[in-house]
Amino acid sequence: MAEAASASVTDLLSEARKQTDGLLNGWAERLEQEVGGREGQALAYALRTPGKRVRAALLLAAYRAVGGESPAISGVAAAVETVHTYSLVHDDLPCMDNDDLRRGRPTTHRAFDVATATLAGYLLVPVAARILATSARQLRLPTQILGEMAEELFDAGGIEGMVGGQWLDLEAERRRLPLPELIEVHRGKTGALIRASCTLGGMAAQAPTDRLEALTAYGEDVGLAFQIADDVLDATGTSEELGKPAGRDAQLAKSTYVGLLGIDGARAEAQRLVQRAVAHLERAQVPVGALGALAGYIASRTS
Repeated sequence: MAEAASASVTDLLSEARKQTDGLLNGWAERLEQEVGGREGQALAYALRTPGKRVRAALLLAAYRAVGGESPAISGVAAAVETVHTYSLVHDDLPCMDNDDLRRGRPTTHRAFDVATATLAGYLLVPVAARILATSARQLRLPTQILGEMAEELFDAGGIEGMVGGQWLDLEAERRRLPLPELIEVHRGKTGALIRASCTLGGMAAQAPTDRLEALTAYGEDVGLAFQIADDVLDATGTSEELGKPAGRDAQLAKSTYVGLLGIDGARAEAQRLVQRAVAHLERAQVPVGALGALAGYIASRTS
């Protein structure tokens, strides 16, 4: 059973990468011509950043779990990954985490310069809106649904979600946060976009309210489990395994789940969140299948 689940996750992640990377590469080529110059090159460089595409896989799985069937859903996944890429470009800047590597290659500000990377990050937000609108047309979604999806995505990527969480994370450096405050930071910084991925999949399939709420609750718990796994990896992995500098949390004196709970305690908490995430789906009679397998992978991944 475990081997079958592993195979399904591998296949889904591979599908998500292939579809999302193909779309983003097409947009990279288009924007390099439309924007031109160094800014266009930086946009293309950022969009071509490789990744596991976990958010895209979650979105595809959520969409299919509530009856969605159109291949055009990959455009919604690409929009989510574009917002995620914008966050990474800015997160790596010297005024934030000051990282030189991202996913095994130079960060955007190292490949270009700080000003160009900052601008490229901002420009990726309207790019995500264009990708989302294009996909919604292909999915033949009503304008109202597109508006609701845009609100969900950009709330998750803004001050109420990812940006707000990053702000709290920076303020918390060199402070030891109690667990409730740490959870608040990461429900925004990491969890909001993961939650939105699951919700957007359900919205694109026009799922009924009870199933949409179950996908959202699942996404909230999986988002926290993802961050816990990141904290464990930062404490135990190598830079080669992670594709970015390891041990950064300790260098920046950040509060982490590992710091509060220990490595074993953090791993146990991630598994508890996975079980609760799956229970949300079961109560609403959403097929667990790929979503359950993805949750398990997220909590126990090694890179």
